Amino acid sequence: MSNKLRSDFLVEVGTEELPPKALRQLMNSFAENFAAGLGESRLTFQALKAYASPRRLAILVTQLDLAQPDEDVVMKGPPVAVAYKNGALTKAGLAFAKKCGIDPAELQQTETEKGAWLSYEARQEGLPSGELLPGLVQKALDGLPIPRRMRWGAGTAEFVRPIHWLVMRHGDNIIDSAVLGVAAGTTTRGHRFHAPGDIDIPAPADYADLLLEKGYVVADFDLRRERIVAAVERAAASAGGTAVTGDDLYDEVAGLSEWPSALTGSFDRAYLELPREVLVATLQNHQRYFPLENTHGELLAKFVFVTNVESKDPSKVISGNERVIQPRLADAAFFWRGDRRQPLAARQEALRDVVYQQGLGSVFDKSQRVVRLVELLASNLGVDGGAAMRAAALAKCDLVTDMVGEFPELQGVMGSYYASSDGESADTALAIREHYLPRFAGDALPTGIAGQLVAIAEKLDSLSGVFVLGKKPSGKRDPFGLRRGALGLVRIIVECRLDFDLLAAIDHSVSEQPATEGADLAVIKDGLYDFITERMRAYYLEQPAGITAEMFESVVTRRPQSLLDFDSRMNAVRAFVDLDAAAGLAAANKRIANILRKADEDANAPLDESLFVDDAERALFADLVAARRDVGPLMDAHSYTEALTRLAKLRESVDTFFDDVMVMAEDVGVRRNRLALLSELRGLFLKIADISCLSIG
Repeated sequence: MSNKLRSDFLVEVGTEELPPKALRQLMNSFAENFAAGLGESRLTFQALKAYASPRRLAILVTQLDLAQPDEDVVMKGPPVAVAYKNGALTKAGLAFAKKCGIDPAELQQTETEKGAWLSYEARQEGLPSGELLPGLVQKALDGLPIPRRMRWGAGTAEFVRPIHWLVMRHGDNIIDSAVLGVAAGTTTRGHRFHAPGDIDIPAPADYADLLLEKGYVVADFDLRRERIVAAVERAAASAGGTAVTGDDLYDEVAGLSEWPSALTGSFDRAYLELPREVLVATLQNHQRYFPLENTHGELLAKFVFVTNVESKDPSKVISGNERVIQPRLADAAFFWRGDRRQPLAARQEALRDVVYQQGLGSVFDKSQRVVRLVELLASNLGVDGGAAMRAAALAKCDLVTDMVGEFPELQGVMGSYYASSDGESADTALAIREHYLPRFAGDALPTGIAGQLVAIAEKLDSLSGVFVLGKKPSGKRDPFGLRRGALGLVRIIVECRLDFDLLAAIDHSVSEQPATEGADLAVIKDGLYDFITERMRAYYLEQPAGITAEMFESVVTRRPQSLLDFDSRMNAVRAFVDLDAAAGLAAANKRIANILRKADEDANAPLDESLFVDDAERALFADLVAARRDVGPLMDAHSYTEALTRLAKLRESVDTFFDDVMVMAEDVGVRRNRLALLSELRGLFLKIADISCLSIG
C-alpha cells in the first residue's frame, strides 16, 4: 500500500498524576492492547511507540492505514433443501437474497459435507480508520491493569486518574470523538509549572519533540529514565560516592518527574549509627531519595534526590528536602533506641494478641507450630536444630516492634539486629533475617541451614493452614501467595540439597493446624503434596536443562517422598532420553502397561522358570535377574542415572521377546507366567520413573 493511503496516528490521554510505580506497566499495556486492537481490525502500520509521563499516556503509530482493506466475504444462507420448493425460492430463500441486497438470480450454492447451502460472495468495503480508532483506544484503556478505578465530576467515566485532555490525530485528520467522556482535540499540555499552557500539535510525528522543546516534558519514559540515571550518577560522583539504588527505584522516580533534575542533600552524621537497612528504607521508600555510599560500601551522610523542576535557586530546594528527611530519621532513631530496651524474646507474649488468620490462631500459635515442625525437619535431616528452633520462636517478634510498624518491609531484618543485640547466636540471628526468603522469583535463598529449616517450616505451615481452611488458590486468584510460597519451598529444598521426607512433614504440618475438625485430612495432605509438586513442574520447565512435561509426568506419577529424590529421578530421566535405547524401551513400557491393564489374569503371580517355553523369554528373565542384581545398590544410593543406564541394556532382550513371544498364550499357566515376567520388568523401571509417559523419536 502506498504512503498516500497511510498516515501517522497519535493518541494522548492527559491525566492527573498517575501512580508512579505502575506507570511503566500502564504504558506497556496500553501499547500492547492498542496494537492487538489494530491487528484485529486489519489495520496495518509501520511502527508503534508508547510514551508516558506522570500526566500522560500516549501512543504514536507510524504509517497507519487510513482505512481497512476491502475484504471478500461469503455470506451463508439456508440449506438448498429449505430455500427451494418445487424449483421455486421459498420465503427463506427470498429473505436471504433480500438480506444480501441482490436479485435472487445472483444467488450461489456451496457444497459442504452437510449438503448444499445458499451463499453469496461479496466484496465488503473496509471502514475508514477514523471510525474505528476511538473504539480501539477506548478498548485499550478499558483493558489496562487497574485494580481500582475512580470517577470524577458528574460523569460516569472511570479511569485510574481523572482525564483532563485528549488528543487523537490521524495525519491531517482530527478525529472528532470522545473517549472516557473527554472530547478529542489537537493540543497537549506541557509541564505543570514550566509550560502550563496548551501546545498545538501540527503533526503526530512532532509530538515528542514539541513537548521536549516547548513543554519541558521528556515524554519518552526510557529516555527520561536514562537522563535520571545519568544525573544521579553525576551528582553522586560530585558528592564523593555512588548511589545505592535499583531498577525499581529508577522506574518509580521516572514516574514522578517530567523534567528531572538531580540535586544532593545531607543529614546529621549521627544517624549513620542506625542500621544500614533503616537508613536506606527511610531515604528510598519514604522519600524516593538515593542514599550514597563510599568505595567500602559504607553509607555517607548524603543523598541525591530528583526534582520535577529546574529551580532558579537550587539551595532552597536542597534545604527543603533536608528539612523533610530530618524528622523521618529522628523517628527511625527513636524506634531503634526504644525497641532495644526490651529483649526480642520478651515480645513473644504480645504475639498472642496478633491474629494470624481467622481459624488458624494467633501469630504466637503459628510460631509454636513452626518450632515443632523445625524440630521434625532437623531430626529427619540429622542436623542440630537448636539455632533453628530458637529462630522459629523469635522470627515473628519484630512484628510488634515500633520500627517494623513504621517500616513493614524490614520485618526479619530488624528481628536479626535485635536478636544480635540481645546476645542470641549468630546462626539464630541470621535465620531470623533469612526465613522470609525467597520473597519473589529469582530472589536469594537462605544461606544457613537454620534459616533454610525455618523458611521451609514457615512456608509449609502457611500452605497447610490455608489448605485446611479450604481456601487454596483457584484459577488466577491466589490472595495468600501460596504459589509463590510453594515455589520458594521447592527452590530451597532442591537448590540447597535438603533430603527429607516431605510427605511426613506435610502429615505433621496439616495435623498441627487448629481448624481440622470435620476435615478430610487425607485428602488435604494429598492435595497439598500435589500442589507443591505442581510448582516443581513450573520450576523445571523454566530451567534451560531441556526437561519436558512428559519427563515430569514420568516422575510425578511415582510420588517420591523427598523432593531431592524427585530431583534426582528427574535428572536421571533427562539423561535417559538421550540414550539410543530410550525410544525402544519407552515404547516397550507403554506396550507392557497396555497389556497388563487389559489382561484378566493376575500378573503378580511368582515367576516359574519351568513354565518358560521360548528362548527369548528365558533370555529376558536371565537379563532381568542380572539387571535387578546390578541396580539394587544403585537404587539404594539414589544413583538413578546409573540405574537407568544399566536398565537400558535390556533393550535387545526386550525387543527379541516381543518379536518371538506371544504373550497371551492359550495355556493359562504360560500366559500368566509371561505376564508376571513383563510385570517384573515394568516394576523395575517404575522404581525410578514411569518411562511409558515418554514419547521419544
